[in-house]
Amino acid sequence: MSELIVMLTHNDVTVPNALEVFDSCKDLPVKYWGFKDHGLEPAAMKQLVDVMKANGKTTFLEVVSYTEEECMRGAKLGVECGFDYLLGTLYFDSVFEYVKTTNLKYCPFVGRVSQTPSILEGTVEEMLAQEADFAAKGIYGTDLLGYRYTGENVDDFCREFVQKAKHPVCLAGSIGTKERVEKVKAMNPWTFTMGSALFAKNFVKDGTFRENLEYVISLL
Repeated sequence: MSELIVMLTHNDVTVPNALEVFDSCKDLPVKYWGFKDHGLEPAAMKQLVDVMKANGKTTFLEVVSYTEEECMRGAKLGVECGFDYLLGTLYFDSVFEYVKTTNLKYCPFVGRVSQTPSILEGTVEEMLAQEADFAAKGIYGTDLLGYRYTGENVDDFCREFVQKAKHPVCLAGSIGTKERVEKVKAMNPWTFTMGSALFAKNFVKDGTFRENLEYVISLL
């Protein structure tokens, strides 16, 4: 069954009160938590990771960067802060060679990812070939920005990739409605991320972050 990764991010930036938000929800039955590499200073990021781990959580850093230098910076930040998983970055051999020397599990983007907010371009065949190459190299999994895809038949695209991928797939970005959560649940990727939709109160309009998260948990 797919696992939800709660991202303490809004509009692709980690919220300044991320520690407070986590503390208000740490008792809920969600094991996977994460945030972006922007929005907090490294010391605050490490503190947040430490608190998450002290509460038995598995931690994810998502890096939305497109240059080799920025992707490497994100990978090193992930190691320094003690994250369990690195989601994102465009794939670079140098980043993977570095990650291999650490305990970080790497899930780079597939396809042509660009712009801010990110968009995903390419064909499912191209991305599956890329994913198979990653799997052959020994990379843990992939980060698929499925609902940022610019092509047609987005649901079919996501479903085919998830079904045919050789290694775990994290479906990330723009999963912010009950209908979309139910579609993702049926696709059954390894994980999927949600952040902005919880802060924007997409599910319980007058509710807190916690109440919106509780509603999403009830759908799973």
